[in-house]
Formats: sequence, C-alpha cells, structure tokens
Amino acid sequence: MSGTTLPTNLLLPLATAVLAGAAIPLQAGANATLGRALGHPLWAAVVSLLVSLAAILPLLWMLKVPLPVLPLTGRLPVWMWIGGVLGVFYITAALLMAPRLGASGFIAAVVAGQVASALLVDHFGLAGFAVRALTPARVAGAALILAGMAVMQWSVAHEARPHAAMPLQSGA
Repeated sequence: MSGTTLPTNLLLPLATAVLAGAAIPLQAGANATLGRALGHPLWAAVVSLLVSLAAILPLLWMLKVPLPVLPLTGRLPVWMWIGGVLGVFYITAALLMAPRLGASGFIAAVVAGQVASALLVDHFGLAGFAVRALTPARVAGAALILAGMAVMQWSVAHEARPHAAMPLQSGA
C-alpha cells in the first residue's frame, strides 16, 4: 500500500464520523429553537438529555447489553465521570452560541476547539487515548483549521447579520 492512499478499513469509521459531524449543526439549531420555545436554553438542554436517554434505553434493551458492574463504579478515576458534565456544557454552549454565530460559524469554532484539544489529548495520552506525538504536519493541519475558523468569523463580522428564524407558534 502506498503512503498516499487511505486504508479501506478506515472508510466506514471516517464516513460514520462525517455523518455524526453533519448532525451537529442540526442538533444545535433544533436545541436552540427548542430553548426559545421553552423559554430558556437550559430547559432545552434538559429535554435534549431526556430525549437522549429515551433513545438509548430501547437500544440497550434491543442489543441485550448487560448491566454494568455497579460496585466497580466507585473505584473508577474521577476524570471518567466528566463526560456527562462536558456534554451539558457543549449542549448549553450550542444553545446559546449557535444562534449568535450561525450554524457554520459555531461549528467552525467547535471544530477548531476539538482539534486543538485533541492534539493535546493525543500528545499526553489523556482520557485513555494512546500517545501520539505532536508532529509538524499535525500542528500545521490544526493551524489551517484554526485559520479557517478565523476567516469564517472575520467574514461574518463584516456582513449584515440576518435575524434568526422565529420558532413556529402552536397552531401556526
């Protein structure tokens, strides 16, 4: 295999990741609109998390996933529990910032933050990831993403800002 071709065993994971990423702007918009309809963004975060729970429980049941070993949970490192808190932070940030930045501006900023953080996570092997050293190519790739985010934000700052679409009223 040549060093310039993508291994075929990466195609499905990459396609799945791209589809998951494509869903994020829709999630941010739906949650932001829901927050306006419910009167506060944090209520939309609660509803979003409850809907997530309602979606995952039947999936666990259909796949016959065994229950976790609960006595072991008390011995897990504290950092393992932060995922839920970070999820709430992300959802709330999306609810508040996506309407201000627009879908593309918000997602560009999110991706820039994800890449910068991921480089550090990989470099130090944090959160259970294998260590992957910072290389000039990886840093250059991250710099291009950060530059892209800056260009997108700068271009929007110099355009007229349209108003966000109003949520549909009941009976409309």
